[in-house]
Amino acid sequence: MADSVALDPVDLHILRILQSDARTTYREVAAEVGVAPSTCLDRVSRLRRSGIILGHQLRLDPAKLGRGLEALLMVQVRPHRRELIGPFVERIRALPESRALFHLTGPDDYLVHVAVTDTADLQRLVLDEFTSRREVARVETRLIFQQWECGPLLPPAQEPVRQAHLSAD
Repeated sequence: MADSVALDPVDLHILRILQSDARTTYREVAAEVGVAPSTCLDRVSRLRRSGIILGHQLRLDPAKLGRGLEALLMVQVRPHRRELIGPFVERIRALPESRALFHLTGPDDYLVHVAVTDTADLQRLVLDEFTSRREVARVETRLIFQQWECGPLLPPAQEPVRQAHLSAD
């Protein structure tokens, strides 16, 4: 588990704003937070260097791109050995239908979020890309009816906020 980084209220405010809309300009963030634009830019740069901000992503609507059916695939790999896992993970991540891949504990080894055109495409994906692989012992499929984005990923409110001491590397 990675070590957490102490954040002060200004850092948290900046993160909340950028999580809501990463396109917000530093000048707008600075005005809302109450700091100079140069201070805001410096803080965001330090948050990036410390690994808190990992990047910015463009979210697309799969349905509007012709992939209106989404599913979760629970995959069991046997034998569950490192030499099989690496190539399996690389292949699944390279599939254009794959949206997210999770390595799990429990009876299923992987959870794969996929977006496909229809049930025939889902069947093709499962048969051609999953169950055709020797190491895949079982695949269970769950259709996603609806999904929601959740709130920003910030430290839990009950933890005391400590002053940030991010080095200016």
